[in-house]
Amino acid sequence: MEKEICTISITSNWLGDEYTFYEDHKIKRVYDNHSLSANRMEWLEPDDISKQNKDKLIKNCPEEFKEQVMHILDYP
Repeated sequence: MEKEICTISITSNWLGDEYTFYEDHKIKRVYDNHSLSANRMEWLEPDDISKQNKDKLIKNCPEEFKEQVMHILDYP
């Protein structure tokens, strides 16, 4: 597994939604569908992430990782 860059939370209401970015451009998402379905995990490609969620990710990204994350997401 490549080195982790950072994990960004875009939690809405009480459901968790975290994205972890890796140096090899892999993106792991850990999320809760509902209270009985916690900590589901999936691997994503940048095209799998909506523009709205990309906006939230960049907004919540620590400044020192923003450029790397923007590059991985192919964010304008």
